[in-house]
Amino acid sequence: MKFIFADSLDFVDPGYDFLNDRNAPGRKPYWDDAYPHEILGYPPYHGMLVSRGIVGDGPVAGKYTDAQAMRFRRVGAREFLRLNKPEFADLALFGDCGAFTYVKEAVPPYTPADTAEFYHDCGFTHGCSVDHIIFDFDETVRGMEGGSAEAHRRFDLTLENAEAFHREADQSGGFTPMGVVQGWSPQSMAEAARRLVAMGYDYLAIGGMVPLKSVQIKACLAAIRDAVPASTRIHILGFAKANDIHEFAPFHITSIDTTSPLLRAFKDDKQNYWLRENGGLEYYTAVRIPQALENPRLQRHVRQGDVRAEDLSAMEAAALKALRAYDHDDLDLEGVLETVLTYNAVLAMGRPYDEVRHAPTMEKLRARYRTTLAAKPWRRCGCPICRDVGIEVIIFRASNRNKRRGIHNLGAFKSVVDALSTPADLMP
Repeated sequence: MKFIFADSLDFVDPGYDFLNDRNAPGRKPYWDDAYPHEILGYPPYHGMLVSRGIVGDGPVAGKYTDAQAMRFRRVGAREFLRLNKPEFADLALFGDCGAFTYVKEAVPPYTPADTAEFYHDCGFTHGCSVDHIIFDFDETVRGMEGGSAEAHRRFDLTLENAEAFHREADQSGGFTPMGVVQGWSPQSMAEAARRLVAMGYDYLAIGGMVPLKSVQIKACLAAIRDAVPASTRIHILGFAKANDIHEFAPFHITSIDTTSPLLRAFKDDKQNYWLRENGGLEYYTAVRIPQALENPRLQRHVRQGDVRAEDLSAMEAAALKALRAYDHDDLDLEGVLETVLTYNAVLAMGRPYDEVRHAPTMEKLRARYRTTLAAKPWRRCGCPICRDVGIEVIIFRASNRNKRRGIHNLGAFKSVVDALSTPADLMP
């Protein structure tokens, strides 16, 4: 199994000043920033995926600026992502259409012909056919039963596009075409997979998996595996079940793409820092020390008169100082916990710590932070980020810390995927 990272301009400032919370002088975003494989010095993934909808093309407004989108088309994905060095030559470059960006449209804004041209011109190694997401799902229906009229229409449209895309890919050459499977049930997905193989696809990309539970995804994979030859390669688009990755090994998945390890660093309440231990992943809660004068919730408490701005700033400074002292073994665990929770009481409950010390919310925070701080997982990790910034990686505070923690998570996740893989899983 190969882990493909779905990129969305996820880079950090390598010269960021953590003590003063500011970027390097004269920093130019993108040009001076570092992708995960640059800040680590090695790729924490087996390849990268870029969605056409993220780049921005035609009627779809992407995340790239106009200048970035033009440069991406001009120099190609490998140079734009700075994977054009010998040590990164084996990394795969996947492209898809970013169907979530046009989910509300009647038809995709891209054609099979211009999509094949996009993949060819940008130097992708693998490219997905033009699909349209189906959100209906019912695992109890049989055959082609069930599904709304709109689901059936999107099913047919996705397959029509796939057939045309396969012809275009044969003419364009240079990349491996992947037929996208969409459906409203395990059996309808299996039928889509069967038809795609009949068209000539030997690599299928399974779409529509993001909102499904693990047991539902496994039901779809089981049905698809029964419908296609054992040699058919399978990729899961938008794999969001990183915690359950080991459960999918029996389905002989060739590859998955996900952003989950990075996003969980700053979008999860509990599992922000991942560390591979004892053959699996251990999860730790990052310590929240937001910027007092910039955090909307804290500023609302200031406006309401719950706390003075100068007191907030003092608590913020004290919490950061305590964490750094703890990392240098100059402060004990109880001392750092009390200082951190004093600040977090205002953030979490809008009240002084002494008034809410024993509230359930604070007790839960105390337990999670105690586990993290007592374990000091950043000291047990040998990645360049943890070695370079120490306890800063565990502090939940603005992009340059949070994304660094996410990049660290990518490496931890890749190591678990590698442990599940065998030489036969190597992707051509």
